[in-house]
Amino acid sequence: MKSSDKLIYYEKVTSKRTETLFLALVVIFSLFCIWRVIAVSMDILAVVFFGLSVLFIFYSVNFRTLIIRLTDESLRLTFGIFTWTVPLDNIETCQLDDNLPALMEYGGAGIHFMLIRKRYRASFNFLEHSRVVIGLKRKVGPVRDISFTTCQPIELIQRIQGAISARKVA
Repeated sequence: MKSSDKLIYYEKVTSKRTETLFLALVVIFSLFCIWRVIAVSMDILAVVFFGLSVLFIFYSVNFRTLIIRLTDESLRLTFGIFTWTVPLDNIETCQLDDNLPALMEYGGAGIHFMLIRKRYRASFNFLEHSRVVIGLKRKVGPVRDISFTTCQPIELIQRIQGAISARKVA
């Protein structure tokens, strides 16, 4: 984000359900690792359990907060160390992300890549809250859509559409 960009919308989204899930997985895989080391010794399964514990520690820290920034130039999504920026002139559509197959709608938290209706999508997702989906005019790699969780989907959609309209007028 350039210092000259005008901030139109800002939101920090968190999820207690997602945080609880990741911390529970840390505890479960840590206990499995300890059990395996005590019962058998440090073998490949203990290493797998340890690796999964470390992975979910990373998830619980990195995917704690999704920051949404909309400026007069771009939409920026930041999930821990990962950031995705969409220039407003590359947004073709903006709408509620509904009517998904249940596995895709509730299939996890964090950043996911999936195929929805023959369009490859990057999803910045929590287990709760509504989602907005942005259709891109020009693909970014294979990605044609970006969906993300927000607590205020209708307001955000209106702000994105207003910012796009203002760019067309200017």
